[in-house]
Amino acid sequence: MEITLDALLQSRDNRHALQQQLLQQHPGSTLVCLTVVMPGSVKRNLYSVVTAQAALTALLDRLGEHVTATHARDLATGYEAYLITDLPVLDAKRVTCDIEDSHPLGRLFDIDVMDTIGVPITRLSVGRQPRRCLLCDHEARWCMRNHSHSQEELMAHIRQLIEDYVR
Repeated sequence: MEITLDALLQSRDNRHALQQQLLQQHPGSTLVCLTVVMPGSVKRNLYSVVTAQAALTALLDRLGEHVTATHARDLATGYEAYLITDLPVLDAKRVTCDIEDSHPLGRLFDIDVMDTIGVPITRLSVGRQPRRCLLCDHEARWCMRNHSHSQEELMAHIRQLIEDYVR
């Protein structure tokens, strides 16, 4: 199912509202938010589902008993998972960066750790470099801004990553 830009923007607004609600319901806790990197207008497909399940499993394995609550939504605009943890914000960010950097599908995971008012903690704040492009050595944001790669190139690489992981 193709998603319109309006639907995608509404989904981001809804995600932000839910993040604020979860932060209010769990004061003093750290909020970890998971989405899947899936370029293009189709956000929910077999590849995104496999990636989301791998990401959630990795998060639950690594955060373990520190997870005090979870909430997940499998939407046409993409899978979302929210984990409440008792880890300090920077410790949680280090764990999520480790997952993104070491898991075979980690580059397809978008894991945000939010501070108490819902501002995402940066990779730089825990001594990590910005994320690299899926296809080249540039910063991912640079390639996105400059449209350095076609959607077809990105999707072919993503499919190959996931197929290799499943084998």
